[in-house]
Formats: sequence, C-alpha cells, structure tokens
Amino acid sequence: MAIVTATALESNKNIRVNFDGGDLSSDGGLLLIKEFYHKLGVDTLLKRNFHTNDPASFRIHKDHENLLQMLYQITAAYFQDDHADSLRKDPVMNAVIGKSSLASQPTLSRFHNRMDEQSLKQLEEIQRILRKRVYSVEKPEHILFDLDSTLLAAYGTQEGEAFNYHYQAHGYHPLLCFDGLTGDLLKVELRPGTQYCSKGAAAFMLPLLEEYQRDYPETALFARGDSGFATDELYSLFETNGTSYVIRLKENPVLRRLAKDLDSELHDLTLEDPTSYAVVYGEFLYKAGSWDYPRRVVCKIEKPYGQMIHMNTFVVTNMESSPEDLIRFYCKRGQMENFIKECKSGFDMSYVSSSSMIVNANRVQIHALAYNLFNWFRRLILPETMRKDRIDTVRLKLLKIAARIVTSARYVYFKLCSHCPYQSQFFETLANISRLQPMIE
Repeated sequence: MAIVTATALESNKNIRVNFDGGDLSSDGGLLLIKEFYHKLGVDTLLKRNFHTNDPASFRIHKDHENLLQMLYQITAAYFQDDHADSLRKDPVMNAVIGKSSLASQPTLSRFHNRMDEQSLKQLEEIQRILRKRVYSVEKPEHILFDLDSTLLAAYGTQEGEAFNYHYQAHGYHPLLCFDGLTGDLLKVELRPGTQYCSKGAAAFMLPLLEEYQRDYPETALFARGDSGFATDELYSLFETNGTSYVIRLKENPVLRRLAKDLDSELHDLTLEDPTSYAVVYGEFLYKAGSWDYPRRVVCKIEKPYGQMIHMNTFVVTNMESSPEDLIRFYCKRGQMENFIKECKSGFDMSYVSSSSMIVNANRVQIHALAYNLFNWFRRLILPETMRKDRIDTVRLKLLKIAARIVTSARYVYFKLCSHCPYQSQFFETLANISRLQPMIE
C-alpha cells in the first residue's frame, strides 16, 4: 500500500518517493561519538554531577539523559528543541542515548527552564573534569589564553539583551577564553549586551589561572588580548600568576610621541621608494596614568604598499622576546575568530531564545560543552588527514551516514551505507577510540 501511495517525480514517472523505508537513520556516524563519550566517561559523569533543581519526585526523562540528548543533537546539527519531536523514534539517536524514545520538545524546554546558577556551576565543573581527562592523554606543554568577546544576537525581549554600540546590534556580549593552540573553549560567560569587553575580565580569568597553576604547575601559561582588554587589573593578574602576556594598546598621543624616533626612521627608509611596503620595530617603557609602574611596550610602524600613511601597532607585554617576534605572536590571535565562528555557526552557540538570562547562560554552556567534546574528538581520534576539518565537513563525511537497523534475538545490527566513500576513515576512527586510555577519576 505504501508503494501505491508514493509520490511520482515529474522528471521520471517511473521513480516514486515516500518516507516509509522502515528503521533507517541518517546519523549512523553518531555511533563513533557514542564510543568516544564512553571512553571519556561522559555518560557516568553527567549522571553523577548534573541535576537541576527539580521538585518532581519522578521523571521518565532524567536530567542527565536530557543533557546527553542535547549534546548529541547539537553535534548532529539538530540545534533547536523542536527538532526532538522529529527525532523521538530515530533508531541511532535512541541507541546512543540508550532509550526507547527520546525526550520531546516540551520536555526539553521544561528541562532548560529548570536550570539555574547551580546547574551553571555544574556544567563548568563537568568541563573542568573532562578537560583533565583529555590532558591525561595528551598533556599540553603550553596553554595560550586567547581572550575575546562576541555578539549573540537577540530578537525578542530577553532579559539582559541590549544594544551593543560596537556591533551596532541587539543581543548579549559574552566573554570567551580559548586555548589559542588547540581551539579548546576554556571558559565562556554570558553578559548583558552593554558590557564593555574588559568588564569583569580579571574576575573571569582568576579561577582559570588558579586551576592551571594547581593542576598543571609545569605548564607554561601565555595570554593574548586586543585593546579592549588593556586594563591594569588584567596586567597585574597575569604578572602575579606567572602568565606571560601580550595585549594591544589603543593608540594615543603619548605612545606616538614615544615612538617618534621609529616613525622618523621609517620615513627615512622610504624617501627613495615611497610606494613599496616598509616596516620598523622598536620598544620603550610606558606608564599610563592608571598604572602603578612602567611596563614594556613594543611597537610596529609600517607603511602599507602603495600608501603614504604610517600605521602603528602598540603592544604591552611582560615577555622578553624581540619586538618583531612579539608583534607576530600577537597578530596570530586572528585564528580565534575561526574558533568563535565554529562555535556560533557549527554548534549554534548563538541560540539564546529564552526570556530568562540564566537559562540562556546555561544553554550557552551546553553548546560550549558540545563544541569542546567534538574538538577533543577531532584532535585525539580523527585520522590525521581530517584533524583540520571543520564540524560541517566531519558531519558530512563521518556522521551523516545512512544506517539500516536489523534486530535479531541477541544483537542489534547497524548496517551502514555500502557506498559510503569514507569507510576506511570510519574504521580508523573506531580503532583510535579503542586505543584511547584516559585517566578516569
């Protein structure tokens, strides 16, 4: 009967289409994510460490199960709560979570609305524990704290959203800290839209610095930030906590006066060739009015190709490298924009649809956790040729694989697409997971 009711194509009447294929799924590759989560102990960690302030004595869909479902949905690009209704009977989704039916959209929405400050702290602690497990496999020699902020657009009357002058748009203005070497999102904090970049940055960074000094005392710590983070409070924090930093300074008349000799040097270099690119580097001690003592400032003055103007870059630092090396080190922070883009477009961290700011803050943490779990999966598990691929590419190659489910008396077989062009990468990834030996507390 289903064949009779199938829709015919106008281009070829012999081809008919319906959605009555049986126990099929388009997300067979999530089985790899399930294996990785199992190796890291994600399931048991969530069960032990995450719960909302729920007055109900019994729930069919437990808090840790709802959180796990959201992590899988986000990883598979089903970002919104509404997508759960279409996925409730998906055989792969139910298999990876270990349920016969997923939580529905109303259940997930109620779950999110129960989250508060306590659940926010729990999510941050889960991130810290998982980070420690990942570092037990691959301990970092250096950590590079890349500080930045971004805009999460809001389109309603969400609590805390406001017009941000810099972005010329309404929304939230969260503070983010990535590891610039690995792309790990070390910390994120949702803030009202009117907050300036550096507002609360020192308090934001202090627990992170203490964690690394306590748990990884042999790891060298570095920090970078643009001129929005040029505050004496942040410099002092890094200096007293053993962190080497480079932070850009906003150009001002005093800095230009101190760099006057360098500007003259560049002018002399370009007298005979005023159109070619030219650059000079230098350094000096500088003390702003709010600083307790002078600090080292390195500068770069350049003349772009085909232009007559000089462009200045000033960076304050407590490092001893040459001015040229420090400027290059600072400029590489541009990679952070790719990390932010991956979070927002690849994992929809911009999805802040609740009217409550604390609920939106918890949503951001869940999306950040999904991003980090995938980033660890990519770095530790994927074949070497795929470790630079973005999430969209990995989804296309390894996660979005058609699967047919066949059940016998003893086993459930997931028969993946026979013509998948990435079968070898799938099995290589599975083998890498089996060899993974993280230290579970």
